[in-house]
Amino acid sequence: MRVQLLNPGEMTKQYAIIFYHGDEAFSGLAEFAEKYHVTSEDFTAMGAVNGATLGWFDPRRKMYKKIPIRGQHGVIGMNGDIALCQGKHGVHTHMMVWESDGTMRGGHILAACVSPTLEVTVTVDPVAMQKRFDPDTDLTLIDPALK
Repeated sequence: MRVQLLNPGEMTKQYAIIFYHGDEAFSGLAEFAEKYHVTSEDFTAMGAVNGATLGWFDPRRKMYKKIPIRGQHGVIGMNGDIALCQGKHGVHTHMMVWESDGTMRGGHILAACVSPTLEVTVTVDPVAMQKRFDPDTDLTLIDPALK
């Protein structure tokens, strides 16, 4: 993974993160946030993966149903955010991929193996966002009231 700051000196920073063959994108985003002390960001991406695990959150069961993505797939879009949750970086991201026949699949990213590249554009906001655990859903959700 390589990172480049696109607008040095600005309050709201923009980065390009380029993942390469074999990089794991989900953990790489959390690693980026920790290394660069990011407390509030949103991002978009496109590229390709060779294997991923997506998820669909079942609100009745309060857990993710895993959706395996096997083989090479194009990433038509990926977006998400990172905010702090009890001092740790909480990554929330969704991805849409297409298969060789044009069939689309998507979901919450649990893991994604990049191949050959994934180009991520990140906007880092100067005000920290905080997440908190919501016992009604069993999810960590952004809470604007938390400072």
